Amino acid sequence: MAAEIHSRPQSSRPVLLSKVEGHQDVVSAALLIPKEDGVITASEDRTIRVWLKRDSGQYWPSIYHTMSSPCSAMAYHHDSRRIFVGQDNGAIMEFHISEDFNKMNFVKTYPAHQNRVSAITFCLASEWVISTGHDKCISWMCTRSGSMLGRHYFTSWASCLQYDHETRHAFVGDYSGQITLLKLEQNTCSVITTLKGHEGSITSLWWDPAQRLLFSGASDHSIIMWDIGGRKGRTLLLQGHHDKVQAICYIQLTRQLVSCSADGGIAVWNMDISREEAPQWLESDSCQKCEQPFFWNIKQMWDTKTLGLRQHHCRKCGQAVCGKCSTKRSSYPIMGFEFQVRVCDSCFESIKDEDRTSLATFHEGKHNISHMSMDISRGLMVTCGSDRIVKIWDMTPVVGCSLATGFSSR
Repeated sequence: MAAEIHSRPQSSRPVLLSKVEGHQDVVSAALLIPKEDGVITASEDRTIRVWLKRDSGQYWPSIYHTMSSPCSAMAYHHDSRRIFVGQDNGAIMEFHISEDFNKMNFVKTYPAHQNRVSAITFCLASEWVISTGHDKCISWMCTRSGSMLGRHYFTSWASCLQYDHETRHAFVGDYSGQITLLKLEQNTCSVITTLKGHEGSITSLWWDPAQRLLFSGASDHSIIMWDIGGRKGRTLLLQGHHDKVQAICYIQLTRQLVSCSADGGIAVWNMDISREEAPQWLESDSCQKCEQPFFWNIKQMWDTKTLGLRQHHCRKCGQAVCGKCSTKRSSYPIMGFEFQVRVCDSCFESIKDEDRTSLATFHEGKHNISHMSMDISRGLMVTCGSDRIVKIWDMTPVVGCSLATGFSSR
């Protein structure tokens, strides 16, 4: 029987189920093992560990493997029980885990990069392991032969990766704030387009193949939703975090976006409503409300014998305005502004009280979060970070699913 999706009151919050402690350095990645009470972790302390839940309710390591270099990224394919671990030295190592999760066998090493591996994905259909690194490139290698198939270089560190297995499209975020969409072939690739909208480095990406939507989180504290299927480019800007957005996960069935930031913030965004796209900022030499010149408009300042004013922008209409014409602040969640932002006085008057009702819930993870992963079918989330602690959360109070029976469709 399908679970009923209940309304999500503001008082609902993630429930901390377990803490996993024992790492000696930053935990780079943590993944929940599907259909098992287990977690796989990779750490800067050079260890890969598989933690299984014991009868006591505590998680204990059933596998403890030490690598030659700090672990920086990880991908796990549950059906084949293959783990790919990226390292600080640029290599990727493949392991196979036994059915009882008590033994891990080394398979092969891939010379993928010349510098730290930042992200990995594995495609079983093509037997490719695809990765990005701080050597400013994406590489794809054959898992049968271990040989390099192709590389593509960027102008900045490649920081995160998403891959569409059906179309062989790869999305690569980099430290310049740009996202590149590539079409990967057997030994070559082509650049389809580049997406520019963030003011800081790209820190996380999530691809939803069903709706063909791409979500990107960045060090500018914002999230952008890109309509790739409709070729519309940027369609939504979401601002609610107060630190860089480290991880995102879109739950297609409930139309919710879960995001985590470096300061421990956990946000759940309601995407099941009609939102408004934030306007592009307009440029002008004078205030578009009172027509007073801005400080670089020498001619108008001379003609009117007035001092130039500083330029601001109304987040609701996008017009260039002076401080006197934008004295108000307001949240405007339908446009993605969950905290108060600058709006011009006329736009402030047009915003009703009901327009300020939040369309996201915000929660405190109470630890630095550098990586997050979700088991959507069970409503579970795992977070980890520089405090060396791994936390396992029950997200069902805020994402509207049942641990016992999973999700229902609307």
